[in-house]
Amino acid sequence: MRLAGKTAIITGAGSGIGKASALAFAKEGANVICADLVIEKADETAEAIKVLGGKTEALLIDVTSYESVKKAVAFALKTYGALDIMFNNAGIGTDGLPLLQTSVEAYRKTVSVNQDGVFFGIKASAEAMKEAGGVIINTASIYAHIADRNQLAYHASKGAVVSMTKGAALELAKYNIRVVAIAPGLIETAIVSEWKKDPDTWSKIEKAQMRRKAGQPEDIAKLALFLASDEAAFLNAHVYYADDGASAFKR
Repeated sequence: MRLAGKTAIITGAGSGIGKASALAFAKEGANVICADLVIEKADETAEAIKVLGGKTEALLIDVTSYESVKKAVAFALKTYGALDIMFNNAGIGTDGLPLLQTSVEAYRKTVSVNQDGVFFGIKASAEAMKEAGGVIINTASIYAHIADRNQLAYHASKGAVVSMTKGAALELAKYNIRVVAIAPGLIETAIVSEWKKDPDTWSKIEKAQMRRKAGQPEDIAKLALFLASDEAAFLNAHVYYADDGASAFKR
């Protein structure tokens, strides 16, 4: 098993990419702490792992609170004796309003979850990993690389994730901690659920993809699993695009 005996915290594990990754990590032998702001969702993921025979715990977490993130790390250390993998995956979308209609409050909420949450996860987990090393994976987005209308706050938050990944990798290398990021494209998660409510809108969005379809959370989970494993031992500081080429061509 690729993660046998490893302990991982996955934020946003109650749904989407987080849930798919939690299941994938558990199948490969990891002890998985399913952390989510909605504890009922975290419980559902943990129960699914237990059905598979995996070791897991559900945990309430608010990634906008450093104290909450530190408690999650402390919980991992107390429960399993170590923290080997931190997947800072929790994130939110925006209200889709134009820049001049975006409120300061909405901007700050997006940045608080997507940017501050990643910083808190990096800092808290690195403190726990600095003796034995580990892997930190951050969820960025292709929107850190390309621009779209009505997404400025999201661009800002995910662009910061890319920069923090590189900076943290440089600073934490001396502790044998690898820091990498995944930049998903269009993935069928709760963030895009509103788009799917309108069949015409969703059809246009899918047709804008290179192979005319959206990805699935499991597609990202496979990449996260690889990056967390020893197979990726020489991969560090980079952002890995999982977008079926969407960021590589002009629509």
